[in-house]
Amino acid sequence: MFDSIDDWLIIAVVAGILFYGSSKIPQLAHSLGRSVGEFKKGRAESERELKAEQAAANAPAPTGPAH
Repeated sequence: MFDSIDDWLIIAVVAGILFYGSSKIPQLAHSLGRSVGEFKKGRAESERELKAEQAAANAPAPTGPAH
């Protein structure tokens, strides 16, 4: 009966309307969108830091002047 994601999505929307009312749904969607955006931004930042650390670890060590 509930084999596809569409069925679960419809149930979630109906439950949301019942619990929060139709006026709160846009506010919840906006908050969820902001949260997802912040998560993606944080993930991208951490990936950049990891790549920078890996590049620094793989770079040859600088050699000083020979005496």
